[in-house]
Amino acid sequence: MNILSIQSHVAVGHAGNSSAVFPLQRLGFNVWPVNTVMFSNHTGHSGWRGPVFTPETIQDVLLGMEEHGAFAECHGFLSGYMGDPGMAEVILDAVERIRAVNPDVLYCCDPVIGDTDTGIYVQKEIPDFFRNKVIQQANIITPNHFELEMLTGQKITSTDQALKGARSLLAEGPDIVLVTSLLTDDGKKDHIAMLAVDHSEAWLITTPMYPINGVVSGSGDTTAALFMAKLLQGCELKQSLEHIAGAMDGLFKKTSLAGSQELQLIGAQDELVKPSVTFSATPLEPTYTNQLDDDNLQTD
Repeated sequence: MNILSIQSHVAVGHAGNSSAVFPLQRLGFNVWPVNTVMFSNHTGHSGWRGPVFTPETIQDVLLGMEEHGAFAECHGFLSGYMGDPGMAEVILDAVERIRAVNPDVLYCCDPVIGDTDTGIYVQKEIPDFFRNKVIQQANIITPNHFELEMLTGQKITSTDQALKGARSLLAEGPDIVLVTSLLTDDGKKDHIAMLAVDHSEAWLITTPMYPINGVVSGSGDTTAALFMAKLLQGCELKQSLEHIAGAMDGLFKKTSLAGSQELQLIGAQDELVKPSVTFSATPLEPTYTNQLDDDNLQTD
């Protein structure tokens, strides 16, 4: 199967496509990477260099792929950091054009906005763009805890609030919401959670947190790629969640032991395919009920 991945790229370390492409290839997928930037290293480090490609450049690359006949053979579409509204428009246009020749393509959007330790690190128009245009077109969205709050406009401090938030995003159009890096007041100490929700199921899984040397970037990109990959392979929601929990646990453990500020994707590559530790997801039932609007109540 073929996956088109439109993301940023770094030469040294792992972020964007350099976090997503190799894991997808390791799971047996053919990946078509389209890089929106080409940086020397992640911008979270003290210095970096390299070009930012214009939306027109990316549009030209995509047009060439379309003329080559690739769009009809595209099974999955993964997008991450969009940078600016112009790039986001190009990405949504590509989704529409691919669906015109292949309606079954699976579009997974990682709505990159920011994180709890950094705040927002995209242009100010991007959060509204995700809210009003992107999530309506995606089959899967993979916000982290901070991004879930940004997309819903609600503070998330409990598992139930996270579930409500995920379900509110489902109502906007996606089939599946995966919440990553979830830390709640009712969560297990020294653990981090992920929540996977579709229109009929909700599953929570927790994994240990490992000491990391500084801020390690790119884990969300890897998680989104692996999650989409398992769904494309025909795994159920619970199976997909349990696989990525084990895979990311192995990756974080290897990174922690190396004392590195970069994900140890190569060293932990076998964990991506067959995790050495398995985790079981817990089914969740919402503790709230949908209330009928008084205007919709009918009386005899």
